[in-house]
Amino acid sequence: MKGWRKKQDVHQVTDARPSLTADIRKREVAYLIKMGIRTICLILAVVLPVPWPFRLVFIAGAVFLPYIAVIGANERSEGAPPPAFQSPEANQTEIPLHRREIGS
Repeated sequence: MKGWRKKQDVHQVTDARPSLTADIRKREVAYLIKMGIRTICLILAVVLPVPWPFRLVFIAGAVFLPYIAVIGANERSEGAPPPAFQSPEANQTEIPLHRREIGS
C-alpha cells in the first residue's frame, strides 16, 4: 500500500535561507570591522613615526576602506531573502493605510 502515496519533499533546516535580520546583522558587523580598521590606519598614519612609504600605506587604507566597507554592506549575501519593498502602482489614487495620518 505504500506505492500509492506521492513522495513528499522533505525540507531540512540547513536548506533554509538566512533571515533578513541575520543578513543585515552580518553586513553591519563586517562594516563596523572595516571601519574600525580604517580608524586604526588613520591613527597610525598620524601618530606612528615611520618612513613615508609606510605612512602612505596607512593613508591609502584610511582613504579606500570606507568605499570597500560601503560596497560590502550594500551587497546582499547569496541565498538572502529578497527585499520586502514592493513598488507602488503607477495609477494609485488612494493614500495607503500605513501612510494616513491619525484622525483622518
